[in-house]
Amino acid sequence: MITVDLPGGAPLRLEHVIFDVNGTLTLDGELLPGVAERIAALRELVAVELLTADTRGRMTTLAAALGVKGTIVRASAIGAEKRRYVEQLGASRVAAIGNGMNDVGMLAVAALGIVVVGPEGAAGAALRAADVVALSIDDAFDLLLNPLRLTATLRP
Repeated sequence: MITVDLPGGAPLRLEHVIFDVNGTLTLDGELLPGVAERIAALRELVAVELLTADTRGRMTTLAAALGVKGTIVRASAIGAEKRRYVEQLGASRVAAIGNGMNDVGMLAVAALGIVVVGPEGAAGAALRAADVVALSIDDAFDLLLNPLRLTATLRP
């Protein structure tokens, strides 16, 4: 579990981290450098899952290589399905990380939504839905692996 203390408020107790794949963890279907190592470190603390429409057909391979659960959602309803998935896990215990329009719902309902402005950029709506903006996937991982950084960013 990752605990983020928020002065004057209830702490966040995160048990799940849900990642979008394309544009967040990968570029053109290939993992960004350092992602595998950081996923391994994060798996020591929380359940890590990948959630994608699998546009490039790499979900099974990526999930196996990373040692995490991967779920494919219907491309025709991807935004709504990602949101529902987070809600079914118990949104108050979930951090969601993504960059696209189809990530807006999960970023908005998760206890912690982190939008990544990576090599593909980030959708404006995703920026508005997120609690925190990270300039790279590495920065997003560092926020979760060093929760005092989140405390500093989110305190009132």
